[in-house]
Amino acid sequence: MSDKIERKVIFLLSDSTGETAEIIINAALTQFSNDKVKFRRIGHVLSEDQVLDQLSRAEKEQAMVFYTFVNRDLAIFIDKECSKRGLGSLDLISPVLHKLTLFFGHSPRGKPGLLHEVGDEYFQRVEAMEFTLKNDDGQTLHHLHEADIILVGISRTSKTPLSIYLSCRGWKVVNIPLVKGIAVPPALLEIDSKKVVGLFLDAGRLIERREARVKSYGVDRSTDYIDYDEIKQELRWARGLCRDHGWKVVHVAGKSVEETAHEVLVKLGKK
Repeated sequence: MSDKIERKVIFLLSDSTGETAEIIINAALTQFSNDKVKFRRIGHVLSEDQVLDQLSRAEKEQAMVFYTFVNRDLAIFIDKECSKRGLGSLDLISPVLHKLTLFFGHSPRGKPGLLHEVGDEYFQRVEAMEFTLKNDDGQTLHHLHEADIILVGISRTSKTPLSIYLSCRGWKVVNIPLVKGIAVPPALLEIDSKKVVGLFLDAGRLIERREARVKSYGVDRSTDYIDYDEIKQELRWARGLCRDHGWKVVHVAGKSVEETAHEVLVKLGKK
């Protein structure tokens, strides 16, 4: 049987971008990893004529139809039309809006696309991401005083991924590598210690991460970079540095980036 025959078609219709529907369906599809699916995502469907046009196409492809319409009349219309045509369908948002209406005691605004409106928060996040990428791995310390959060740590303690995650949530982050034998940048010591967090892993986990890096770069494996005793000394030195300067400490082992980010924000009093 060919790939074309096996691949099922799913139509995603929305009066906004359709991104919400795609995220939900993709999450569900992880439980059907062996099944092949082709998406037809159609956004900004705002009239019954547009609905009919898309359902005619869905009918030809024997597709499943998922939809998100905040316009209740349009949601009812597409439900009835799918039933007439024998198309499997599901309203992904009306049941949620109904429950929230009962919870809050008033009807929703009914305006498509509110989730994707560009406002101050959007620009704040973009600015934070640009700032963070510019200041990754201690590239420049000229704007250190502008940072909301400063992450420090020895090599392979997840500084960069955590920085990027936090920046996506609007925090301006600088991450600075701590290298035993090299003086800490003077600018860092002048910053309010309440902004600084040291990231740590146990020596065993660090060796695993560093060995993977050394292997990918084809570096001599006899290097001190992956020597257990050397790493333990690095960790002791870094802990002493954090203790001496009053920097908070977060252990990243066994935690997702979301969990680590939450702990960082809590310890800095930003949560």
